[in-house]
Amino acid sequence: MIPVVMSGGSGTRLWPLSRKQKPKQFLPLVNQHTMFENTLLRLKGIPTLKSPIVVCNTDHRFMVAEQLHELGIVDSQIVLEPIARNTAPAIAAAAFAASLSDKSKHDDPILLVLPADHEITDVDEFHKAIAIAEKSALAGALVTFGIVPNSAHTGYGYIKANKSNLNENSFPISEFVEKPDQTTAEHYLESGDYFWNSGMFMFKASVLISELEKHSPEIIAACKTSVENALTDLDFLRLDTKSFTSSPADSIDYALMEKTDKAVVVPLDAGWSDVGAWTSLWELADKDKNNNVLTGDVIVESVTDSYVHSENKLVTLIGLDNVIVIETDDAVLIADKNKVQDIKLIVNKLIKQNRDEVNNHRKVYRPWGYYDSIDAGDRFQVKRIVVKPGEKLSVQMHHHRAEHWIVVSGTANVTKGEETFLVTENQSTYIAIGEIHALENPGAIPLEMIEVQSGSYLGEDDIVRFDDRYGRTDT
Repeated sequence: MIPVVMSGGSGTRLWPLSRKQKPKQFLPLVNQHTMFENTLLRLKGIPTLKSPIVVCNTDHRFMVAEQLHELGIVDSQIVLEPIARNTAPAIAAAAFAASLSDKSKHDDPILLVLPADHEITDVDEFHKAIAIAEKSALAGALVTFGIVPNSAHTGYGYIKANKSNLNENSFPISEFVEKPDQTTAEHYLESGDYFWNSGMFMFKASVLISELEKHSPEIIAACKTSVENALTDLDFLRLDTKSFTSSPADSIDYALMEKTDKAVVVPLDAGWSDVGAWTSLWELADKDKNNNVLTGDVIVESVTDSYVHSENKLVTLIGLDNVIVIETDDAVLIADKNKVQDIKLIVNKLIKQNRDEVNNHRKVYRPWGYYDSIDAGDRFQVKRIVVKPGEKLSVQMHHHRAEHWIVVSGTANVTKGEETFLVTENQSTYIAIGEIHALENPGAIPLEMIEVQSGSYLGEDDIVRFDDRYGRTDT
């Protein structure tokens, strides 16, 4: 069994913590581990499990690789989508990648498809459901996990099961239904025949491929070619852009599960949440005597039923009820808890205004370390740069800005034109506009430095890369 972790989402409903370049699956929202890490950690103890396949976009590839490394997971495969085409092409590409790369060890691997940004609290029950699903998958079924509903929720799609044989642990699927209104959701809950659609699946790779060939041949043809023509780049499998882009953009439900006669649902009652809004985190977390969830440097007085999260500053509240307050280093969200679904309206306004707060945090992570934008003006910008031991920034130049580098701690190996030299603590150097340069940390401790940029344009897209050990040729 190969876990296929789908990690392409942007998580905008958890803005300002979740952003395009570092969405919710890469954040530690429910415990000390990120949601991506938790997705893999809760699989420990399943005896037939092999190393995972992760499907993500190019921007997130180094975060995926680093978090896999932190978990000690080796021999994983990271499949890079050149463009988002929804879940059906992503899963199909993963199936071909699994079949081709693992053919010597697995004639026909079972794929356990999991979103990277869900929470499950009862791991034992989850494992029991996986064992039931595995039996059905081995028998040739396309399995989806149906969440046993505990409320008449209108935010989820539903699956209607054919429960004619109640002695079974999995049921044929009668139909998939869209998100209902409140009255319909209450009817679904009362009937006992409906489950929430979790977006988790299990099937043999061969069965998935053959059924997609039958019901969505354009997807399977495009994805097969995209894997056959894929390029290997470091630890990444880059799907062929032209062929993958030619695939229709469909969900696996629409492209296959609603059409096939092999679909079955396995009930899952394991404390599942898709963590789709701030209210989901409030529901999951332990609360104080006033039903509040308070994280970070927070002091409240006469506050109830609220979720308050502070990243950097002291946050204080007085006399409020049922609110969400999220403080980050560059943005603050204050919302009525009943209106958190409307965060997308704020995000859309940020996009229209071309605001970078929708894409990046102030602290931006790179494969070599990170930078923190401390201050900025019309023609200057100040960054704190931290380079991990042994890592190196690309050999590059800028058309519109000069840079002053001041080493705060550690040692920098600086390339400037034809010259290479060391810059140590309390020393500095200057990079002129148009000068080819590079920066490396040759030491055993992190290199910390202050960079002062000056010029007519200071955007991150003013980078011409000549050489990069991380294969970043897209800027």
